[in-house]
Parts: sequence; C-alpha cells; structure tokens
Amino acid sequence: MIRSGLSLMLEDGFLQAALPLFESGSVEALEWSFDVGWSLPSLPEWVTALLREYGEKDALVGHGVTFSALSGEWGDRARTWIGHLREELKVRRYLHLSEHFGFMAGGNFHQGTPLPVPLTEKTLRLGQSRLKLLSEVAGAPVGLENLALALSPRDVADQGRFLAELLAPSDGFLVLDLHNVYCQMMNFDCSADSILASYPLERVREMHISGGSWMEAVTARGTPIRRDTHDEAVPETVFQMLDAVLPRCPETRVVIFERLGHTLGGEGESETFRDDFLRMKSIISSHAG
Repeated sequence: MIRSGLSLMLEDGFLQAALPLFESGSVEALEWSFDVGWSLPSLPEWVTALLREYGEKDALVGHGVTFSALSGEWGDRARTWIGHLREELKVRRYLHLSEHFGFMAGGNFHQGTPLPVPLTEKTLRLGQSRLKLLSEVAGAPVGLENLALALSPRDVADQGRFLAELLAPSDGFLVLDLHNVYCQMMNFDCSADSILASYPLERVREMHISGGSWMEAVTARGTPIRRDTHDEAVPETVFQMLDAVLPRCPETRVVIFERLGHTLGGEGESETFRDDFLRMKSIISSHAG
C-alpha cells in the first residue's frame, strides 16, 4: 500500500488548513523534518501528539535538511548533528530517514538551499561514506532527495547517475521530488522523461509533490527561474507526472505533499492546500492495484 502523507509544519495556519484532513483520516503518513525542531525550546503540544501517534503506527518518516551530506568539511557542526540524531532516535520511531543530495554548509553565501556537487570520484566516495554513517546511526533505511537546483545542463544530466552510485553501497533509497524535476524541466527546457530515464526509479521509496514560484532573475535562455519554494499550488504537470511515474516505481511506500505553513493564512489558500492533497491521494488510489 502507498500511503498519502503531509509534511508537518509548526505554524497554526498549517494546523487549521490540515485539521479537516486529519479528522477525516485522510492523512495516512507524516513526514517530520526533525532537525528543524532541534533549535527550538519545545514543540507545540499538537505537534508532539501527532509525531507520537504516527510513530506508533509506523507511519512517520524523517527528513533532515541540514546534515549537508556532500560538504567537504567534517567538523563540530557535523558531529553535533549526528549527536542530535542519535538522541532523536531515542525519542521517536521512524519508518525511514532521508536527506538532500548536495551541500548547504559552506558559509553564508546562500540562503538555505542545498547546492549541487559535480560528479567526480572524490565527491562520490565522500557521499557514500556519509550515507554509510547515517545508515549505521539510523538502523533503518536511509535515502537522498533529488535537487531542484542545477547550475548547468550537465548537472541535470549527471544527477540521476550520481544518486544511483551514491545509494548503491548502503542500499539506500531515492526520495523522488517531482516538483524538483519540474523545476529542471522549466529551467533547462528538457522533458520529464529525459530526466527520469537517468534516475534509479527502482530505488524510489518515497515521493514528494509541491508547488513553487518563479524568480525574477533569468536563465541563459532569458526566462525566469523556477524554484522549489513550497508556497503555491501544485502545477498540473506535477500531478500528471505523479500519475505517470507511480507504475515505474514499484517500491514506493509513501507520497508526501509539502507546503510551508506560513503560506496558508487565508481560507482560499487552505482550500487549495486541501484540494491539492486530495488530488494527490486520488491519483495514488487509482494505482492501488
């Protein structure tokens, strides 16, 4: 069975928008970015209750955002992160854990978006060693999510092979983010099929769908840049991709809908949020056989 899930946000707007979905039993899984909570004094009681409930029924998946698996430096920041993860796993039960391909711990020259890394022998061995460590600490399957951001057509072409070779030694899984694929389609004028053909789809255990936005800066082709900002409705093309790719990913366990909590302030946005989730769930149900 493929479960339909939500990425858990801390804002009251998220709770108000998602509450009808929880009350109706539509949310079959929950994804929690555990390292987001490590810097907070405490979590809201309703968040703790949801994490406990979904953990107890083996429907909680963990998704880190700050480990920076392909950073060249291994220092106090990384050791502290691993220490926090060990403590996290004493408190909560996760079906599996994942992180992002790329790096995001190289100084204050960007704003929190993981950056791609060129495929070389050294970067490959580095990433494999980091995944091996995560797998040993987690004691559960560990995966990587494909990136939206690419700096060149070569980045787009190489990412699928890079992910396949990173994941193989630790028997890791792929988190296939379909809006990230959509961003590369828009920014580099390529097709979903050409991108997905290079990905290890047999390793997909989790999928993500979301919306995003356009950045005023332009590409070399003179077009705006599509970004994976999780702040708008899911594009129709992403739903079509989900419908098309599910049969090609037989090991998929869960599909997660992501939207940032602070973008759900108005009733119209809340309705769009629920409609997008239910559309996702309907597509998944149509492939239940």
